Amino acid sequence: MFRRHAEPGNVHAPACVSARMQRKRIGFLSFGHWHPHHSSQTNTGGDALLQSIELAVAAEELGIDGAYFRVHHFARQLASPFPLLAAAGARTSRIELGTGVIDMRYENPLYMAEEAAVADLISGGRLQLGISRGSPEPALNGSHAFGYVPAEGDNDADLARRKTELFRTAISGERIVRGDPRMSGDGALAIQPQSPGLSDRIWWGSGTRETAVRTAELGMNLMSSTLLVEDTGVPFDELQLEQIEMFRAAWAEAGWEREPRVSVSRSVIPITSDLDRQLFSSREDSQDQVGILDGVRARFGKSYTGEPDEIAAELAQDAAVQAADTVLLTVPNQLGVEYNARMLETIAREIAPAFGWSALAPA
Repeated sequence: MFRRHAEPGNVHAPACVSARMQRKRIGFLSFGHWHPHHSSQTNTGGDALLQSIELAVAAEELGIDGAYFRVHHFARQLASPFPLLAAAGARTSRIELGTGVIDMRYENPLYMAEEAAVADLISGGRLQLGISRGSPEPALNGSHAFGYVPAEGDNDADLARRKTELFRTAISGERIVRGDPRMSGDGALAIQPQSPGLSDRIWWGSGTRETAVRTAELGMNLMSSTLLVEDTGVPFDELQLEQIEMFRAAWAEAGWEREPRVSVSRSVIPITSDLDRQLFSSREDSQDQVGILDGVRARFGKSYTGEPDEIAAELAQDAAVQAADTVLLTVPNQLGVEYNARMLETIAREIAPAFGWSALAPA
C-alpha cells in the first residue's frame, strides 16, 4: 500500500536532503471566520466561503503557491472543506489547495475518501490535505454528537488514528469491502473514484517532536503550525527545527521512496498603510508565548508585525522557516479579499524572497 525503498543504502540519507531538493513554497492559511458585524467583510457563512474561493483565485494570479483552509466545527468558521476545495479547484489551474487541518475525529473515513478523490480530480491533482487528531474546540465532545465515540479503552487520539489508517487505505486503492456475489462477483471492492497520487499528498498536523517521528514512520508529510504542545525553554523556531530534523531523520530511517514535504505556519502582517497601523500596530504578540493547553505546557510562536524589510530580516533568521519547504501565512480573512490580496502581494514582493522563495515563471 505505502512504498518504501528496496535498497538499504538509501535509508541513512542525511535528514536535511529533502529541504535542499524541494523548491520553497508559500501559501495562505485562512481560518474562514465570519461574524455579522459592521467591521467584518464576512458577515455570513456564504461570505466566508465565496471570499475564500476569490482569495484563492487572487493568490494564484500573484504567483502564490498554495491556498489552505482551517476546519472547525460548531463555530462560525469553515467547517466542510471538500465542497470549498472542489469549487476553488474549478476556478483555478495551478495553485495547491489544502487544509490545515481536518479533525479526523469528525470524519467518516470512507465517505471522506470519496469526497477527497472527487475534489482532487476536479482540481487536476492539486489537493494537499492536512489532517490530525484536532485541536481544542468550543463543543464538549463534539465528534460524539456526530456519532463518533471512541471504543472502550480508546481515547479521541486513538479514534483519529484508526480513522486515518482506514482513510489512507481507501485512497490508496486497496480493496476494502467484499462484493455482493449477486452484483459484482466474489471479489473485494475499492472506493471509487480513485485519484492517483493523492495518498502521497496527505499531511499530519503534528504538535510535538514525538508525533513528528510517528508521522514520518507512517509515511505522511509533516504540517507544523504556530503552536507546539511541549516546551524545552528554547525559542519556538529552534524547537520547531528540532521537530523537523527528527521527522526527516525518521523518514530516512523508514526508507520511504519519495521525499517528504514539511510546512510551518507563521502569522505575518506587514505594515504598509494607515489602515494597517490602525489595525495591527498595537499587537503585543511579537515574542513567543508559553502557556498551558489541555493540561500541558505549550509554546506559541510569535507574530511578525512591522515594516516589510524588518519582517524579511527576521524570517530570514527563523530556523524552522529556513528548514521547511512550505511556509503557510495566516490571513485575517474578515478584512476581505482586497485587503488580503494586497497583503499577500507585499509578502511575495518584499518579504518571502528573503527566506528563499521566488515565484514560478508563468506556464
